[in-house]
Amino acid sequence: RLQPPAGKLRMVLDTDTYNEVDDQFAVAHALLSPDRLDVRALYAAPFHNRRSDGPADGMEKSYQEILRILDRLNVSPDGFVFRGSTGYLEGPDQPRESDAVRDLVEKAIAATDAPLYVVPIGAITNIASAILLEPEIIRNIVVVWLGGTPAYWPSAREFNLQQDLHASRLIFDCGVPFVHIPCRPVTSHLHTTVPELEACLQGKSKVGDYLVETVKGYHEDHYAWSKVIWDISTIAYLLNPGWVPTQLEHSPILTDQFTWSHHLGRHFIRVATSVNRDAIFRDVFDKLAACD
Repeated sequence: RLQPPAGKLRMVLDTDTYNEVDDQFAVAHALLSPDRLDVRALYAAPFHNRRSDGPADGMEKSYQEILRILDRLNVSPDGFVFRGSTGYLEGPDQPRESDAVRDLVEKAIAATDAPLYVVPIGAITNIASAILLEPEIIRNIVVVWLGGTPAYWPSAREFNLQQDLHASRLIFDCGVPFVHIPCRPVTSHLHTTVPELEACLQGKSKVGDYLVETVKGYHEDHYAWSKVIWDISTIAYLLNPGWVPTQLEHSPILTDQFTWSHHLGRHFIRVATSVNRDAIFRDVFDKLAACD
């Protein structure tokens, strides 16, 4: 149940691309896997931290970062990249309309012969808004979200989840087919280092060089230092579920205190329990190095 079937999968990727460098890796990894993934759209998601002045600014910076990645991959953004929400949900039933949300609703409604895989790797505002605007789309989509923590942790707080409590709660409550990929302590095993990136990517492709230099910019001293690239876990799961082992669990209840509560009568979701770090990075590096 919820495991990706054999064959090509249709998907859309929802990303706060400028927030971190792992989003850029995920965007490139998805687009460089056309034998398995048919990427139909990229959506810019809102975010707010030291790299943005607010969620609207974070979304716009993410939109522009997507364009920079596509330029280095020689992929046209026309009709393919959409701006998302400029803010978070202000209530449990108050969607944020945007070009991305409208496009997602349209593509999901049309996906009657096979599911559309919806892959958010930031705040889940755009996807929650689409479900609120057209609840019937949950029949045609599978959501694979990187965010939050495992339900056995004392706190659910994590950057993607805590930005939009209403949207995050909706995803766990609404019954949409859902694969939850927690951050710590699951995808936080996806570390790489500057020496590894230089050995595997430097000088081999335009996008590879861009990603290496971006990672280097996150820290002045690269000695005994590594960078988490956890967003690639979602793409890896779709490419090969064996790289991201999962199990079925009852969907937890997300409280307004950002803690988990539990009820055995809740619907099932699939939850990632670990990652095969080496296999995932080998696939990422091979594709990035060969793309020029």
